[in-house]
Amino acid sequence: MKISREEVLHIARLARLGLTEAEVDRLSEQLSHLLGHFEVLQQVNTDGVPPTAQPNKMRNVMKDDEAEVSLPTEQVLANAPKKEGDFFRVKAVLE
Repeated sequence: MKISREEVLHIARLARLGLTEAEVDRLSEQLSHLLGHFEVLQQVNTDGVPPTAQPNKMRNVMKDDEAEVSLPTEQVLANAPKKEGDFFRVKAVLE
C-alpha cells in the first residue's frame, strides 16, 4: 500500500509535527513499506483461531514476599535533610 505525501502531511498535522520535505518523502516511503508488511499478515488464514488479548499464557513473575532484616534506623536517616526522632521531618501538606 502506498502512502501519499498528502496523507503523511495530514498525519503530521494531526500529531502536530513539523516535517521538512526530506522527512515527508522519507516517512512516505517508510510508512508504505510498513503497511506492506501488514498486507502480508492480512493474507494469513485465521479461521478457527479464537480472538485473544494475550497470545502467551500469563504467569506471575513476582517472587514471594519474605520478611527480611531492615536497615538500621540511623543508616536510613543518615542523609535525611530533616529528621525528628526516628522519623523523616517533612513540610505539612494538609491543613
